[in-house]
Amino acid sequence: MAPRWKGKDAKAKKDAEAEALKEPMSKIISQLQSSLVQSDTCGFLSDNSVHLAVGAEQIDLFDKACFGRPVRTVEKDKLWFQLSFEEAFYLSYSLKCLNINESDTGPQNDEELWHYMKSQKETFPCLYKAYSHLRMKNWVVRSGAQYGVDFIVYRHHPARVHSEYGVLVLSDGDDNDLDGRLRVWSDVHCATRLLGSVAKSLLVLHVNKNGNYNESPLCLANYSVEERTITRWSPEQCREKDVVNTH
Repeated sequence: MAPRWKGKDAKAKKDAEAEALKEPMSKIISQLQSSLVQSDTCGFLSDNSVHLAVGAEQIDLFDKACFGRPVRTVEKDKLWFQLSFEEAFYLSYSLKCLNINESDTGPQNDEELWHYMKSQKETFPCLYKAYSHLRMKNWVVRSGAQYGVDFIVYRHHPARVHSEYGVLVLSDGDDNDLDGRLRVWSDVHCATRLLGSVAKSLLVLHVNKNGNYNESPLCLANYSVEERTITRWSPEQCREKDVVNTH
């Protein structure tokens, strides 16, 4: 599937493509990572999310890299961002560029963060594996709640290109909240019909634990991800355009 660039006309779409190719996502992520390390940025756990205050330079990088969403506050000299658990743990654990505190107890290590996030969100280990799998391939990953899926993914910034896939994460083992989905035809039909109506395909990521427990983030190295796309079959696409009369 080719990218569907945003724009009112062909020129605007060409401009969007040129801007996106000039600043690949891998380069933007690297710049954000460097900026967060240099500023020793800290986030703070808050129920099911992580909040952090950022400066002007980082505001631009967070926007370009599509991490979190800005939060309105009365402070004029700072802008706060709210990160999902998956986003925050990716910056902290995978990119090693964000420290995360819990109230006044000081920075949390990887193990403590893992257990906290898992306790707040049972499906976190598999959702994080799927999220990091996509991010490492330089996809832009956003919440898919409005489409009834786990994530929506883009090739470039959402301001420049339309999303291509709605992502559902499945898992083996004891993750009943994930394992029970797409078990019946009606689930598949509803998901593909909804996503098809907004020009997206369904991408199913099946996280295989391979017999590993999720007591530590080290288990992630042993998890594997299988990718499958599911699209609706259209009879019109399979009809013969030319009928040859053999009589």
